[in-house]
Amino acid sequence: MKTCLTIGVYITTIFTVLYGQLASGPMIGYCDMREALIWVQTIDRAEVILEYTPINATRQYYSSPVYTTARTAYTAKLIADKVEPGTRYRYAIIINGERIEMNDFTFATQPLWQYRTDPPAFTLATGSCAFINEPVYDRPTRPYGGDYRIFERIADTQPDVMLWLGDNVYLREPDWNTRTGIMHRYSHARQTPELKRLLRTCPNYAIWDDHDYGPNDADRSFIHKDLTREAFELFWGNPSFGLSAEGGITTQFSFHDVDFFLLDNRWFRSNYKLNGTVKTVFGAAQTEWLIEALKYSKAPFKIVATGGQFLSDLAVYENHAQYPEERNYILRRIDEEGISGVIFLSGDRHHTELSKVTLPGGFNVYDLTCSPLTSTAYDPLKERNNNRVDGTAVGERNFALIQFSGERKNRRAEVRVFNSDGEELWQYTIAP
Repeated sequence: MKTCLTIGVYITTIFTVLYGQLASGPMIGYCDMREALIWVQTIDRAEVILEYTPINATRQYYSSPVYTTARTAYTAKLIADKVEPGTRYRYAIIINGERIEMNDFTFATQPLWQYRTDPPAFTLATGSCAFINEPVYDRPTRPYGGDYRIFERIADTQPDVMLWLGDNVYLREPDWNTRTGIMHRYSHARQTPELKRLLRTCPNYAIWDDHDYGPNDADRSFIHKDLTREAFELFWGNPSFGLSAEGGITTQFSFHDVDFFLLDNRWFRSNYKLNGTVKTVFGAAQTEWLIEALKYSKAPFKIVATGGQFLSDLAVYENHAQYPEERNYILRRIDEEGISGVIFLSGDRHHTELSKVTLPGGFNVYDLTCSPLTSTAYDPLKERNNNRVDGTAVGERNFALIQFSGERKNRRAEVRVFNSDGEELWQYTIAP
């Protein structure tokens, strides 16, 4: 079986026969009312076009062509900019004139519900820590990753959107010091067969944590963070990357009536062991942006995604409790501004648990830590997190679904956690 190698992209002959020049994808990125993004990766230089047609219609629309090159790891972001709100479209990828499609190649734009109806119910899938084994570059011990079928179980639930909470790839020692290594790691992970259906059937948004940012526990001193940021932008379809001149990957999006704030917990992070400096995870500019954006939001739920645990009061590893001044400041400002409905989503810890803090003003703040997807799991009951909600600790591979539903002024978020077999482990309902 012949293997093609281009910027670390490995494609088998069988896959090439079936899909021609398509190496990875398609993946649905952001989907709004008037625009949607579809991502693909080709094997070699190619012209790529997106064809899309409204369901139950015949008129076809086409994106502007994108020409993939080695410099962009042969990735392409195709923009559907002739769409209408609340419409589902069939789509196909045309690579060098060859049309590629499957029955489940569809995407849906968000509906224009404002001033018309109650907001639609929708389901968010989420999780973190997706280690994909590659023995030649892995440590010579028991495989760290496994149970890739969890991606199929997530896809089986047909979520409306997927939010990746960091450590979405694991850079290894041969990877993080060169652009070639970084692009190889992303390309290798994207070719995981069990992952493909989830990527192509719902919008995917992402943040990063240390393992897709750089080495283990990497902070703002990592010299190659420009390279890993470039790879993150090439391989994910977020609506934007970073706060103007500040750098990083911070962004924000809305899905129906819920606002999502995707934070960068690496670009500005100082080492918590440093002496004589203000210790920070988010940095001053990002922190102030977050508070102002939360205050501006009228959403019943405000989802703040960050790579590491925020509410756990146990100051271990890289928990935000290791940065008490910044953590306490953010909670105090949320309380002072009377901001309700704040739910942090975090990963990193290789276990799942729900944490809850009631602020002096009476609002509850939650932190759903959801980890790992395919990495080795850790027993959270070995740690004492005083803010943990009883019955929510999970020490096996898992993912979470959050269903947002209810009338406009009476929304609720039902959190459900499942193992890699798709078996429900616990559920918990949150009101703003």
